[in-house]
This record gives sequence, structure tokens and C-alpha cells, in this order.
Amino acid sequence: MKKYIPFLMALALLTLSACHRSTRSAGDRPDTIALEPCPSFSADTAMAYINAQCAFGPRVPGSEAWRECQQWIAEAFTSLGCEVELQQTEVTVYDGSTVPCVNIIAHLNPQSSDRIILCSHWDSRPWADNDPDEANHHTPVLAANDGASGVAVMLEILRAIRQAEGDTLRTGIDFICFDVEDYGTPQWADDVDEGTSDTWCLGATHWAREAANNNYKARFGILFDMVGGRGSTFSMERVSREYAEPVVQMLWHIAHQIGYGHYFPLRDGGFITDDHVAVNRIAHIPCIDIVPYHDDGPSSFGPTWHTLSDTPANIDPGVLEAVGQSVLQLLYNDNAQ
Repeated sequence: MKKYIPFLMALALLTLSACHRSTRSAGDRPDTIALEPCPSFSADTAMAYINAQCAFGPRVPGSEAWRECQQWIAEAFTSLGCEVELQQTEVTVYDGSTVPCVNIIAHLNPQSSDRIILCSHWDSRPWADNDPDEANHHTPVLAANDGASGVAVMLEILRAIRQAEGDTLRTGIDFICFDVEDYGTPQWADDVDEGTSDTWCLGATHWAREAANNNYKARFGILFDMVGGRGSTFSMERVSREYAEPVVQMLWHIAHQIGYGHYFPLRDGGFITDDHVAVNRIAHIPCIDIVPYHDDGPSSFGPTWHTLSDTPANIDPGVLEAVGQSVLQLLYNDNAQ
């Protein structure tokens, strides 16, 4: 069922300054909107954040690399002025076993009751079960794109905000690094339905249930997933359009206006099982997913998805910049309302 998008949030996103614009469907030409002053996103710094995470190795839940990287992420957000909490639990995975799950939550401007969410998963897939070499199917993925890129973009967005002259962003932002997103049923599993959607995004599901139970409110959210892969473009994911159409329209149109239209084509993508589904359907917060959509190749998520090729060498700083700068501009436009 389609969820209600609060009128004030939709109005704020669709009415910027004195510039009227109407909600348009994919494929329409974007309107010109008034752009607020906005800091610059550094792709080089984001790349350094990816390398730092990957230096620990695959961040498979429960592993030593996972524990070390968890501490690094928490300290990185703390050093940039956030209050950080670790939401710890255990979750049941596809084969009935349990694994530890730690969602890392960093609060910017915690005193503000007007809040939005930026989120990504930070764990690595335990198995490269989409690798073209079957011998690699039980080997953990380094997850430079499918995990580290989203965290890196969030950290660089935060750094840019804190380094901006006057640090004038008033909105409260909760940066959420979801755990155990990528422990879904492996393709090689016997006697298990590999298409079962509820084996994925377990950290986000736990967070969303806690948010609903605690009456947590945010106007909208943006999920970053695989936002650095070479050749990536980001079509309008359909669950995002169902629940958070005004946010989709604003981000894609901003991207076109500031020169990143190639990366954000005005067309529909697919219906993706991802962390934003729980945020929308359980926490009832309109949340979009910036996720690649490839028309050709072995996967719509790109050639390195769930393979041993998901390494920093296959990250494109230009893709990181397109995503990060577009979201920064959206944040500053939204902040001006």
C-alpha cells in the first residue's frame, strides 16, 4: 500500500524559493530550480574513505575485520562532530543460524526535531556467489562498491557540511550504517529458496522496527547502495517512486541542473529489495534508493556485484562525485525552506 507523504515535506521539496515546479514522470525534461549555496564534495576524500574500509578486508559480520571497521566508522563520524550510538542485536540468517548485527548511527544536530536520514549498509557479502569463476563462490567479497562506497559518500557529505563556512545546515541528519544487509541466501545454497527477500537487509529491518516502536520521526531518507562503480547510472528505482516520489523528482532534477544528468537518467529502474524497503514499510519514513541500474551484462547492479572484482580499482571517483554533490545540493536546498 502506498504510504502518505506528509504535505509539508512534499511542499518543501517541490516549492523551492519562489520557483514553482510540478511533479513530473520519468522522461520529462527537468525544470530549472533555484540553487542554494552549497559546499563541494571531494571525490578524492571519498575514495580515501573507501580505501580505509577495504584495508580491513571483507567486513563479514562477526569477523575481526568487521569489528575493526566498526570501530573505525564510529570514530570517523565522531571526529566529524556527530554523536554516535551502536545499535547491537543478533539476527537469524538464511540457514537458521544467528550472527551479530551492529547498526552504526551518527547524529548531526541532535537537538533538532526536524530530521532526515542518510543511510547505507557497511557489511560485506560473505560469498562471491555471482563471480564468473565458480571456485570463488564461497570467498568473501571485499565490497568496495557494495558497502564501502555508501559509507564513504556519507562521511564525505558530513565532512563537507562541517567544513563549510559558517556550518549553516540547521536540519538534523541521522547517518545510519546498516549491518547484515548482504547476508541473503547464497545462490549455491541447497534446499533453500534463494529468492526469499526476508533474508536480506536484516539490520535495516531491526532498525525500522525499533524506530517504529520508539515513534522516531524523519521527513525523508536517502539510501546509498553501490554508488561508485565504473559505468554506473542511477535510474529512478520504483519502490522509491511509490513511497517518496517528491524526493526522487527533486534529486534527479537537481542532478541534471548541476551537470550530472548522465548519471541520473530520467527513466524508471526496477523494484529493488534493499534497506529502504524496511524504512518505508516498517518505519513509515519516505526513503529513496540511489542504486545502479545496468541495461546489459550479467547483473543489473553491474559487473562487480557479488564478485571478487568489487575492489577499489573498480571505483570511479566521477560516480562518487555525481552522487555526493547532487545529494549535498538537495540538502542545502531543503535546509533553506
